[in-house]
Amino acid sequence: MLNVIIIDDEHKAIKSLEWEINNFCEEVNILKTFTNAEKAILYLKYNDPDCVFLDIKMPEMDGFQFLDCFQKRNFHIVFVTAYSEFAYKAIKENALDYLLKPIDSDDLVATVEKLKAKKRNLNSYDILEERLLATTNKRIAIPVEGKLMFINLDQIIYCKSDGNYCKIHLENKKPLFISKKLKDIQTLLPESDFFRIHNSYLINLNKVAEYQKAEGYVLLENGKLIPVSRAKKSEFLEKM
Repeated sequence: MLNVIIIDDEHKAIKSLEWEINNFCEEVNILKTFTNAEKAILYLKYNDPDCVFLDIKMPEMDGFQFLDCFQKRNFHIVFVTAYSEFAYKAIKENALDYLLKPIDSDDLVATVEKLKAKKRNLNSYDILEERLLATTNKRIAIPVEGKLMFINLDQIIYCKSDGNYCKIHLENKKPLFISKKLKDIQTLLPESDFFRIHNSYLINLNKVAEYQKAEGYVLLENGKLIPVSRAKKSEFLEKM
């Protein structure tokens, strides 16, 4: 099932696209529709649709300004607009497709098939990742921008949450910014070596240099100070 949302300042345009999807596209679930882009941004902080059908010309925030609100995004974009002159800019924004109003049913079906193919491809990465994890406890496979990166566990110093994303800090390498939540990364790492010390931080226990009891921080080998939440303090000390 493909989960999508629709953003357009015109109710009539939303109803038209809903009708097209419901009548011509199989296995597509419209989670929500928005006439206000700011409300859609808030929704996307806590929900993970596969695709956003996005109007470009909107009064308070246009489609490109909307995308600027996301440092990284884990959903595909399909622009839906009456203005063909934005096609080049849409391509630069890595839009999966560009549909002109009034929407042609065949074009919409073709776009949905592209989305389904993309989703199948991503799911195949998840399956491969699980298989790789089952074969070794020394490294994990992380999906990054359509690739699988193989990381030795002892390279990971700590991971930091960034909403629906996560930044993995490594020894002697640039951090990896990935479209997975911290809780998802936590399930991939062995509990014997990694601990969720704070709501926003997951650390490698083998990289702890010292525990500053009075301040409630741990100092990692790379010099990073990480706060220890009060709720996690006792469990952390037991693991150490």
